[in-house]
Amino acid sequence: MTPTTPRRVSVIIGTRDRPALLREAMASIRALEGSDLTFEILVGDNGTTPETPNVVAEFGGVYARTDKNGCAAARNLAMRRATGDFIAFLDDDDLWTSEHIRSHIAFLDAHPDYEAVFGQIVSTNTGRQPLGEPWPASLPLDGDVFDLMLSGYFPQVGGSVFRGNAIDKYGLMDETLIGDSDWDWQLRIARNARIGFVEIPCVLFRQRDPGSFDQLQRTRQKFTKRIFRRHAFLSRRAPFQRLRPSTIYRAYAGAAWQYFDYFCTHAVQRSNSGEHAGARHALFGAFLTLPHVALSRFVRSPELRTAVLASTFGSRSVNAEKR
Repeated sequence: MTPTTPRRVSVIIGTRDRPALLREAMASIRALEGSDLTFEILVGDNGTTPETPNVVAEFGGVYARTDKNGCAAARNLAMRRATGDFIAFLDDDDLWTSEHIRSHIAFLDAHPDYEAVFGQIVSTNTGRQPLGEPWPASLPLDGDVFDLMLSGYFPQVGGSVFRGNAIDKYGLMDETLIGDSDWDWQLRIARNARIGFVEIPCVLFRQRDPGSFDQLQRTRQKFTKRIFRRHAFLSRRAPFQRLRPSTIYRAYAGAAWQYFDYFCTHAVQRSNSGEHAGARHALFGAFLTLPHVALSRFVRSPELRTAVLASTFGSRSVNAEKR
């Protein structure tokens, strides 16, 4: 009997000045290899740490470097070199689980009309401890995930697997997008093709420490809005339907909600701890994100109302609010 030829997966990693975390990420990839599966690890680097090329060589990866800023530039450098039957991604600070990849390939083999597969993500703290249940719990069974994505579902690209011709069909990532370029690229595919789902935790998605990335959230939000406008009004390939105006309005609120909720939550937390300046910055971020919702939340939420008063007038307003 002739042995089965192993499936070849091109794994794209964008990295920047995190060689220790990159080593862990690459180890989690190589740990999945077997007689049925082999990986072509392609690393695009836009950092300056001299140790990074040695880490890539340690795991038999292909290294390339660019001076251009942004994750998309680093990923594109790697994506241009992909030769695999399938394409997968991993951020340099995340880890694949032992259950990743094979279930995705099996799904695509069974569904030749699907372009990609999403898996579940496990969000963790910086120490790799899970912060909640794997997400998402489910996705539409018909493979039409575009509306859901536009409404605020940001599939973490490390849990996704695409057919090997995806780059030829849909192009590279947009290097003008410093934030959410992977969401934009996946929306490009979802707008015109079906994407499957496997209910299997695939990636340990490392989160930053709480409250440490206000500026990043504001920056990302600008690109989220830009990407939303780019995709919301475009036609879709048959049999998919163009979104209705009412759907687009609800979708925008959903896409912006993660930022709004972040700023509201941190406004209350910082106000409670006496960080009034930080609370003001967070409240301003919430108002810029969804102004009408912010006003409504101020009326309905005693906690947020207290945070507004305390950050504006100090502790005396808090005591007045409590009375």
